[in-house]
Amino acid sequence: MGGPGVRTYQPEAIWEPVGYANSNTRYYLQDHGESLYRRSIYSFIKRTAPPPFLVNFDAPSREQFCASRARSNTPLQALQLMNDVQHFEAARVLAERVLSQPGDDVRHLIDLYECVLSRLPVKREIAIALESLEDQRECFRNAHADADQLIRNGESLSAVQVPADELAAWTMVCNLVLNLDETVTRN
Repeated sequence: MGGPGVRTYQPEAIWEPVGYANSNTRYYLQDHGESLYRRSIYSFIKRTAPPPFLVNFDAPSREQFCASRARSNTPLQALQLMNDVQHFEAARVLAERVLSQPGDDVRHLIDLYECVLSRLPVKREIAIALESLEDQRECFRNAHADADQLIRNGESLSAVQVPADELAAWTMVCNLVLNLDETVTRN
């Protein structure tokens, strides 16, 4: 709780177009290490160039009081959740967490659903997720360079000893579950 503001993942050169020549915030300098993984409430925000991940998810502008936030569902939100380094890294770390537990694929999927959605998956969801997992395994089986690139998203290092193609396949399945409407939309 508390502490200084942090500068998490942001697109390159996000502040340069709106920065003054002699300003100490002309250039965005991303933090590293544990600072990258703090809650977004601690993100350093420049009002003229707010973090896109907050803007995409209807964060208030901070220029005036906001009693109630607007809620939308846009393609930008889906693109961000599926491709942004911050969210992709979270999917990989979640895959590592799931794979670090003993069990078969079905047990891992049950653990994944319980962790993300706080409920057990129904049979149809397990079948769809298993099919997706097999598709991803097939995709990465002969594409080792793609698997290596996928699991190296973000700055955190892999904490489990799992072949890259298997971790990449599970990362994609975790990304799928993290992008379910039930996961993203509250109520």
